[in-house]
Amino acid sequence: MSSMRIISTLLLLLFLCHNSLAAEQGSISLSSGNDINYSRYAAEGSDLILWFYSEAGPQSHDILLAQAIAKAGTEIWLIDLFASYFLPVALSSMDNIPAADISELIRLAQAKSGKTIYAVGTGRAAIPLLRGTQQLQRLDSADQSLGGLILISPKFYVSTPEPGQQGKLMPVVSNSNALIFVIQPKESPWFWKLDHTLPALQQGGSDVFLQLINDVRDRFYFRPDADAYEDSVSKQLPMMLRQAISGLKNFPKKSRTPGQQSAETFSADNIRKVKKLRPHKANPIPPALALADMNSQQVDLEDYKNSVVLVNFWASWCPPCVHEMPSMQRLQDHFTNDKFIILGVNMAEKKPVIEEFLKTKVSVSFPVLLDTDGAALKRWQVFAFPSSYLIDKKGRIRYSLFGSIEWDNSDTLSVIRQLVNE
Repeated sequence: MSSMRIISTLLLLLFLCHNSLAAEQGSISLSSGNDINYSRYAAEGSDLILWFYSEAGPQSHDILLAQAIAKAGTEIWLIDLFASYFLPVALSSMDNIPAADISELIRLAQAKSGKTIYAVGTGRAAIPLLRGTQQLQRLDSADQSLGGLILISPKFYVSTPEPGQQGKLMPVVSNSNALIFVIQPKESPWFWKLDHTLPALQQGGSDVFLQLINDVRDRFYFRPDADAYEDSVSKQLPMMLRQAISGLKNFPKKSRTPGQQSAETFSADNIRKVKKLRPHKANPIPPALALADMNSQQVDLEDYKNSVVLVNFWASWCPPCVHEMPSMQRLQDHFTNDKFIILGVNMAEKKPVIEEFLKTKVSVSFPVLLDTDGAALKRWQVFAFPSSYLIDKKGRIRYSLFGSIEWDNSDTLSVIRQLVNE
C-alpha cells in the first residue's frame, strides 16, 4: 500500500473516531427481557429513522451515512440487532429476530422520541421489519406510530434455488399489509425479481413505492470496490431517504389489517455449499435462446444441437462473473477441436459497456450474446449471478450451477469430456 493510501486511511479512521462521539449510545429494554442497543444521531424535526443493519452487519459507512442524515435534518438511530441478541453476522440471524420485539421497539422508540418512526432496512433486514410491522398491526390496526418501511434492495426469498427453479418467498412477504418504499439498484439480482416480489407484497394489501437506481450495485454505499459513480450516489442516499419519507407521508392514512400469520417457518441456509456442476433438477428442456452477438449476428441455441453447450449468464458488474471468465476461456481453449461451445449471455448491459469490459478487463473468444431487455434471463429463471447450464448434444440440460468456479478444474473437464464423447 502506498504511503499516501496509508495516510488517507488513517485520516478516515481518525475522522470516524472523532465524529462517532457525536452519537448518543442508548438501550431500550423490552418486555421479553431483551435490550436493544442503538446509536442516536439527534436532529430536529418530527421524523425518526430506525436504521437496521443488513446481514453484513455494522459498517463504518453507516456512521458517515447517519451523520449526513442527521445533518440534513432527520434524526436516526442505528439499531444493532446482532450485538443485542448475541447473534453472528449472518443471513439466517435476520430470520431469528422475534417479531414482537421489533413491534415493541417501534412503539417504545415513538414514545421516547415523540416522532413518527420510519424503519429502514437493507437486504435481509426486510424480513424482521415486515414481521414486526405485522405484529404491530395485530396490537392496533389503527396505530400510526410507524410511518412506513423503507427497504433498500430487500432480500425476500427463503434461499437461492437450484438453477432453473422458481425461488420461494418468505411467507410474510405475501401476508404483509404495510406502506413500503423500495429503493432498488438495477445492477442487482433482485431487480430482475421485482415482477415477482412486488405483486407478492401487494397481495397482502401492501402499498408499494419503487425507486430504481441506475448503474449501481447492491450495497453500493458500503462496497469496498465501489466505483466513483457509486460513491457519488452514496452521497445522495440521505436525500433519497428524505424523499422516500415525503412520499410515505403524503400517502393517505388508513387502518391496516394484518395478513394471516403463516404456520410455516423458513430460515435462510447459511451453509456454504461447494460450488461445482451438479445434475440439473429442473426441466431439462432449455428455454428459447436466440440473441444477437457482439457483431450483431443472430445466434440460436438450436443451431448447436450436435454440440455440448455451456450457457453462462453474466454481467460485468458481478465480481464472481468476472473472476470466472478467464477460466472459461481456458476451458474453451481446452476443447477447441471438439464439439463444445460456450455462449456467454450478458444480462441487459449496454453494448458499449460490454465492449469496453471485453477490451480492457477480460478478453474471450467465445460468443457473447446480448440479452438487452432481460427476457432470456426471465425465461431461464436466472436467480443468481452467474448461473450456468451445461447442455448435451441432444439439447437437454444435464448439469447446472449458480455461482462461480474455476472452469478448467479436473472434475469439470471430466464431466464435459464425457458429454462430448457421448
